[in-house]
This record gives sequence, C-alpha cells and structure tokens, in this order.
Amino acid sequence: MKVLITGGAGFIGSHLSDKYLSLGHSVTILDNFSTGSHKNIEHILRDVKIAEGDIRDSKLIDSLVRESDLVLHMAAALGVNTILDAPMESISTNVIGSEVVLSAAARHTKRIIIASTSEIYGKNPKQPLSENDDRVVGAPQKIRWSYSDAKALEEAMAFSLNKEFGLPVTTIRLFNTVGPRQTGDYGMVVPRFVHSAILGTPLTVYGDGSQSRAFCHVYDTVRAIYSISEDDKTIANVFNIGNTTPISIKNLALHTIAMLNSKSEVKYLEYGDAYGVGFEDMQNRIPDISRIKDTIGWRPELDLDRIILDVAENILEF
Repeated sequence: MKVLITGGAGFIGSHLSDKYLSLGHSVTILDNFSTGSHKNIEHILRDVKIAEGDIRDSKLIDSLVRESDLVLHMAAALGVNTILDAPMESISTNVIGSEVVLSAAARHTKRIIIASTSEIYGKNPKQPLSENDDRVVGAPQKIRWSYSDAKALEEAMAFSLNKEFGLPVTTIRLFNTVGPRQTGDYGMVVPRFVHSAILGTPLTVYGDGSQSRAFCHVYDTVRAIYSISEDDKTIANVFNIGNTTPISIKNLALHTIAMLNSKSEVKYLEYGDAYGVGFEDMQNRIPDISRIKDTIGWRPELDLDRIILDVAENILEF
C-alpha cells in the first residue's frame, strides 16, 4: 500500500512513518519543515520518498494524493505559541491547506484520516468530553481560539465531502499526545518540563497549576490511527484518542522532578506574563474514549511514567 503522510517529518507523523514502513508499506512524506525536523526522519531517509512543500500547493497535493492509497493528514500549524505568534499564517495553513488536501482526496476517492484536536471543544466545562459535545469558545479577538475554529472548519469540510461525494474519511481528535521527538518549543508542557528537570533549571507552571490534563503516549496514538485506517467501519466517524487519567500541571511538574531525580524547583508564572493579556485556558480536558473502545477495541496502554522516561531518554540522546 502507498501511504502519504502530510507533516510526516513532525512528531506524530514521523512515528506514523516508522509504523507503516515496519509493516512493509511504501511511505511518502510531505513536509515544509517549518515545525517538522529532518532529525525525526534521518533514520528512514533511504526508505521513504520525501516531498518538501506546502499543503496549500494544490498541484503538488493533487499529484501526491493521486499516487497514494491512504492519506494521513497530520500537517498543521500547531501549538499555542505558534498560533499566537503567527495567527494569519496559522489560519491559512489549517483552513486552506486542509481544503486542498481533502478536495484532492475526494477528487481521487482516496481513504483519508484527518488529525483534529481536543481544542475543538474549547472551554466546555463538561468532563469527560465525548465526540458529540458542544464547542464552547471565546471571542474571536482571543486569538488562541482561532486554532479551534480552523480545525472545526476542517472537520466540517470532511463531513460535507463524505456526505456529498462519498469521501472515505475518518476524523481523529487528539488529546495531549506526547513522547519521543516532541519538542517543547511550541508550548508542549511534558517535553518542556522534562528538559528543565534534566538541566536542573526551574519548571515553569502557568497560573496556579490546578488545571489538569491527561497525556497519551505517541505509541498508543499511532496504534489507534493504524487500527482506524485498517477498519472500514470507522469511515464517516469521529474518534477521541487520548488517555483518561488526569493529572494537575502542578503535580505533573513535581512528578517529573521526582521521576528524574532532579534538583529543579517549580516556579509559577501568570498566564498574562506568559502569553499576554486576555489569554484563556481551560481548567480540565479529559476525553471520553467509549466510541473508539466500542468500535475497534482500542485503549491506551502506556502510563505517564513511561512517557516521562521515554521523553527523557530521547532528549539525552540528542
């Protein structure tokens, strides 16, 4: 099978490349290397085809999709920092780029998995969050919500193309996927904490640290995506993918320090000082994964301790 992975040099995309190559499939990686890294794929350079380009390049995308059997659309402008620093470019990439990829898949009737996000739910206080729950987002002037809005449009396009043209698409909503090769440069908290703990520098917690998240190992996420792509009953459906065991960010910092025998301390920083005035965060965000369990039998297997140790090992390697 010929697999096209947009954003294939990124954190999750590179692990998906490993997975499909290990099973004997042909893999083409499309990446513009803005957040993806050559380092992530240097071990498979001889085994993959690499197309360096932008998902908004309709001619390039049409050619790559036409030649593929399966499209894994993982490319996006991601991370709170990226969205706040370059909102117009981020919106364009996430909306126009996804339209180009989805339209090509519909034109050539290709199986496609699109990576959406838990940001879809915004600040909905209901926990855990199921796939049919409402979106609750802030005012458009609070730029962080533009990522949620862009991914909602992407999901709507996928739904519409399935209904109108029979596009064989599945949407996945990822909740805090973490693991080796993830960088803290774009605001991801686990690699940021692990890196600081290794260096012995303070672990910076935003707000009072009472906000909680549940973290899912990238190996579990990749296993879920592969299983979804292999099962036709997942077509035209939406699935949460994530762990369901929450931890407060304060306790995450303390646990990381303890796990790595670090001499680091925890320091606190107000959201306004980190992101500017008017930034909004959500107190909790935990997935309901009943649908994916019932449909394909998937559930996460790797715990937070394994995540921290794997991230630390990866950082120390480089």
